[in-house]
Amino acid sequence: MSIDAPAGIDTVPVPGPVLVVGCGLIGTSVALALTHAGCRVHLRDISAYHAELAESTGAGSTSRPENVALVVVAVPPDHVAGEVVAALHDWRDAVVTDVSSVKVLPMLAVADSSGADASRYVGGHPMAGSERSGPVAATAELFEGRAWAVTPHATSAPHAVEVVRALAERCGASVVVMDPVEHDAAVARVSHLPHLLSVLTAAQLEVGPSAHLVLAGQGLRDVTRIAGGDPALWRQILRANAEPVSDLLRSVRADLDALIADLEAVGVDAGPDAAPGRAFAGVLDRGAYGTTLIPGKHGSAERQELVVYVQVPDKAGELARLFTDAGQSGVNIEDLRIDHDPGRPVGVAEVAVRPDQAPVLLRALLAKDWVAHL
Repeated sequence: MSIDAPAGIDTVPVPGPVLVVGCGLIGTSVALALTHAGCRVHLRDISAYHAELAESTGAGSTSRPENVALVVVAVPPDHVAGEVVAALHDWRDAVVTDVSSVKVLPMLAVADSSGADASRYVGGHPMAGSERSGPVAATAELFEGRAWAVTPHATSAPHAVEVVRALAERCGASVVVMDPVEHDAAVARVSHLPHLLSVLTAAQLEVGPSAHLVLAGQGLRDVTRIAGGDPALWRQILRANAEPVSDLLRSVRADLDALIADLEAVGVDAGPDAAPGRAFAGVLDRGAYGTTLIPGKHGSAERQELVVYVQVPDKAGELARLFTDAGQSGVNIEDLRIDHDPGRPVGVAEVAVRPDQAPVLLRALLAKDWVAHL
């Protein structure tokens, strides 16, 4: 695996014209990024309405091109393999890539297809998305600073790999070159398993008393946020990557069995000294350590940060005032999260900054009459 930072946009050659097949969030965002960078882009979608919507945003033209140098397949997982093979047949001189979250199945489909020139196919997967969907939700900035996996197979032509790399860089992403099998194992761990665990947590809310939800806070919202993804799309993703996800679920099941056994043992010995056993403590320790392994923003190594907690009154203009006052302090905000439960007159903004800058920001905000603390 290799990782490259984004290249300067003026130095990245993307051959044209480009055909984007599929005008959903990702496909239209790719088209917008390329169009804004001066590339000639054509759009195609099974829904003429979606294609016309994408065209209306300035993403490209729905006219049929006479020739194509690059095809970007951005359709749901169940249809990726067929569209990739079709593109290789329809455009005999074009490099073909896709943006699906699973890479092995399209690769196998190309290898099994008679007459398809597999050397012109290189898989890709931008690690970006949104809770919104469709062409209207698309933005040219969707991929800025995000990882974009480029997954060549054994017979991919070097030229094709460079074209797909250039595509990712032109969209503002950081290129990560990975083997397709390694890619699918990686996304199972960092994307597909987290989604399922979020879904499992959210599903328990349905079977419990509704009165319990009055105590819901930011922690529950954090854990369940991604569970709201399109179930139909996720069924396709999980079917396409079933084996790596199943392996991880078995590992989670082993941890769950150990946790249940420890907790049941506590229930049997309910004396004042009863405590969960080693398995329980071990999982907690491993989880805490695991959070330290997650890279920081833009794919860099994690940086230590301190959080300044600021009370934000629930009325118009207060968040803008906070941004203004924080900006005037000269401190760069590394991250921001807002915890605001319905019915509370204030929210809490968690402002993450470099440790040496936290006291500077705190003093500046206190001087502006904010209620804040470290």
